[in-house]
Amino acid sequence: MLGLQILIDGFAISALYGLGAIGFTLLFGVSGVLNLAHGGILLVSAVVAWLLADQVGAYGGAAAGLLAGMAMAFATFLLVVRPIQRSPAIPSEEKEIFVLTGTLLWGIMIQEAVAYFTTTSPHTVRPLIAGVTVLGGVRTPTNEILTAVLCWTAIGLLWLLVNRTRAGKALLAASINPRGLTLLGFELQRIYLLVWAIYGVLAGTAGVLLGAFLGVSSENAGTLTASAFSIVVLGGLGSVAGSLLAAYAVGYLETITAYLISPSLRTVPSLLLLVVVVYLRPQGLLGRR
Repeated sequence: MLGLQILIDGFAISALYGLGAIGFTLLFGVSGVLNLAHGGILLVSAVVAWLLADQVGAYGGAAAGLLAGMAMAFATFLLVVRPIQRSPAIPSEEKEIFVLTGTLLWGIMIQEAVAYFTTTSPHTVRPLIAGVTVLGGVRTPTNEILTAVLCWTAIGLLWLLVNRTRAGKALLAASINPRGLTLLGFELQRIYLLVWAIYGVLAGTAGVLLGAFLGVSSENAGTLTASAFSIVVLGGLGSVAGSLLAAYAVGYLETITAYLISPSLRTVPSLLLLVVVVYLRPQGLLGRR
């Protein structure tokens, strides 16, 4: 019975981790940006959904949280990333580290703003669906099952977009040869806006679902960024499939540790796994894309 409980809970949390991580890695693969404000964007999505759920209902709050995630993604790009990338005062070889620093500081500003306007206490978003479902004798919150279904639905839609549409193929081309894409008449700025929009949808969805599943607070925005970054590095920078594989490895390691050892130690095994992989295979599980 405990094994089945671990299997169910691990699948749900891993799907959630995967959804948050693939947006992060897609953004890096296409635009070369490691967005260290990622946790802050997830936090804003969850908090907005939490704040508005009483006024507009759980689904209305979730929609507002998703839109807030998109708005914060565009704000990150337009107010932080693009000004740095276009600045003539910053040498081109140093712009990457400036973007890293800028997004890190932006994430801290978001975290402090959320703490100021709300509280540092954990916020739990109203679940989209109430009740309990019995699976093989294990009582599981129905919202947990819905979370896994929605995460994989979003991942499936992303796969269709990237592999079955002209815009998606342009994204793939931008990740492989951006110069060649411009020679074909595509504008890179439009491609970057598209990938930031996709990232915003994925991050907003992940933030809302995370808030309903585990709850969030302004104090764990940095932890959320570190978790996504660890998964992306573990899977291979820029590899979406690698990020999904790493998300399930981390999710199940954390779940097993929480159930069999202690919830306070749940992140330790995954961090040890990251150290081992970086030491033995620095390109990640599936390599850099």
